[in-house]
This record gives sequence, structure tokens and C-alpha cells, in this order.
Amino acid sequence: MHGLIKFVVFGLAAGLLVSACSGEATERQRVSAADQCDGALSSDAAHALEMVLRTKKFDHDPVGGLDRSVEQLTADYAKRERLTTHPPMCRASAPGSVDRVDIDFGLYRERDLFGDVHPYGLHAYDMGLEAQSGPQKAYLFVRCASPRLDGSQERAARIRGVLRFSNAELPDTPAIREANLTVLHSVTLAVVKKLRCENSAGLSDKPVFKPK
Repeated sequence: MHGLIKFVVFGLAAGLLVSACSGEATERQRVSAADQCDGALSSDAAHALEMVLRTKKFDHDPVGGLDRSVEQLTADYAKRERLTTHPPMCRASAPGSVDRVDIDFGLYRERDLFGDVHPYGLHAYDMGLEAQSGPQKAYLFVRCASPRLDGSQERAARIRGVLRFSNAELPDTPAIREANLTVLHSVTLAVVKKLRCENSAGLSDKPVFKPK
């Protein structure tokens, strides 16, 4: 009887040890920049995220945001919504830091484009349909025609990606603006590819920084 108890206790301890090791492995796999945003970051975007958040180790970003955002955009378009907002697709922050990057997607109206307006702290770039970037925020607007979006061949889906900083104090320099837009471009590209937008909604595989 004592032998059986020892065997059961040993088995439970071994199981806990395996679970703990597995959990530690999962943690190690998800703390790098490349693992944020469901792995949607290119190597350049991962380096850019490390630069703006000044860290190489990140808190855990819940998985599934990419699929969820694509499903939300598909549902928004099917309901003929014009302007929609959703919780962040992904967020990234360093352990113990108040600085955080949030990226979210929604549909926009034509009048939501910046056009000739030049908001303080934002700079226009020739990327997608329209792009704006600054130290606190970045925007990327695209149009998508996709077999997943019924009717989009005649009326393209207007998709807006937004990157927001919380509590960040970054200088307004070309390097910072381009880093933010590199991150947003990479995640937006993953979204439009998963939506199967024709010609990747006009986005190249790598961002090209041409100020407007």
C-alpha cells in the first residue's frame, strides 16, 4: 500500500514538473519581439518594436488576435458598416513598463482620410492608400477587394490600421516615425493577406518610406 502511494505521489510530481517545464518553454517562446502580434512581425518590424519600446523581452500578448481581427472585418463588411472600431488586435509592452503599443483594425469612411490635413505630430507617407506616422500614433489606410468579402469587387472594403502608444515619450524623428510605420505595415500586411485582398491591398512586402 505504501509502495502504491509513493508511486502515485511520484507520478503527480513528475507530471507537475513536465507541466512547469512546458509552461516555461511556452513563456520563453512568447517573450521575443518576433512572437508578438501572432507572429505577424517581419524581422525588420520586430527590430523596430524593440527600438521604440527599448526592450528585447516582452510581456505575453494573447494569441488569436489576427484571426479575430480578420473575422471582425469580414463581419463588418457583410453588415455594410462604414466605420467600425474594435479592441486591439495585439499589444506589446516590456515587463514592468508603462509604455505599450496597441494595434487595432476597423473600417473607415472616405471622409476619415486625412487628405490635405496635416495634424500636429503626424507626418504623411506614400504607403497604401494613405499613411501617417508620428511618435505617438501611426495610421495606415488601404482598400481591399477579396473573394472573402462579397461585393468588394464593386465596392472595396476600406480598412484602417492604427498603432497607438500609451505613455511613450519618444522624439519626433524620422527614425521613430519609420519604426512605428514598419510595425504597423507588417501587421496590416498580415491582415490583408489573411483576408486574401487582391495585390495585398496595394502594400509591398517591405515598407517604402517616401514622405508626401
